[in-house]
Amino acid sequence: MKRRAATTAKHRPAAARKGAAKQVLLGGAAKQVLLGGAAKQVPLRGKINAAEWQARVELAAAYRLTAMMGWTDMLGTHISCRVPGTHDQFLINPYGLLFEEMTASDLIKCDIEGRKLSDSPYEVNSAGFTIHSAIHMGNHEAEAVMHCHTQYGVAVASQKQGLLPLTQMALTALSQVRYHDFEGVAEDHNERERLVRDLGDGSMLILRNHGTLTVGSSVGEMFARMFRLERACKMQITAMTGGAELNRIPDEIINHTLEQGGIIYGKGGRGAGGRLMWDALKRKLDREAPGYAA
Repeated sequence: MKRRAATTAKHRPAAARKGAAKQVLLGGAAKQVLLGGAAKQVPLRGKINAAEWQARVELAAAYRLTAMMGWTDMLGTHISCRVPGTHDQFLINPYGLLFEEMTASDLIKCDIEGRKLSDSPYEVNSAGFTIHSAIHMGNHEAEAVMHCHTQYGVAVASQKQGLLPLTQMALTALSQVRYHDFEGVAEDHNERERLVRDLGDGSMLILRNHGTLTVGSSVGEMFARMFRLERACKMQITAMTGGAELNRIPDEIINHTLEQGGIIYGKGGRGAGGRLMWDALKRKLDREAPGYAA
């Protein structure tokens, strides 16, 4: 009777190998887990303080939701938040993971010079570091920063007049919109001070010929602002390409609506902080794409 050969991982069916125990890689000081070909961090929950862990969960949710909204640019663009209790440390995405696969443990902690303060097999996108470190350094109220290259956002950013007062969505955002001229790929640290200057007291920045950026006192507020800005840009491009004559809003109504937008979305307004929207979006994420809080 022939002896049955021992089954090795190499000879197992693909389905069996897929469900096999995670392979732990030991590379330098970092310890990662290989999942489906991508190096993933060993879960950090319980190994870092509660405030940082919660910030990581919120930021990972923002990455997953950005993918769900169709706002990604493959590995490009970035979302960051300040590490709670610090002024010069923030969390940002590892350059190499898609937004849809981001988890709280994957996020890289950096100092203001871009040096990694947490183990990761990935690096930080240098252009992302330039943009986000500028905002975090220049505005200590900017706890979270989001930058996108969406189709409609870039389209409006490429139009001479920028965001126009064509819709209610645009008018409730316009009081917070500022502009920054294109200077090439954002890898020059000298651009930092101009980014901060151009954002000024706004919370939404249109990077001409490049994309959009929003800031917030929380990840939820930042995300809610990007939603409003992106919707306003999409409505503008859709209306302008529809072929029909556009209905221009009278100046007095424009001014009135700008004031209303400031009241509704300003500090203390019912739309301030984006809390209701953010909580609803996280419930949606928990139903449709759980796993980010890992």
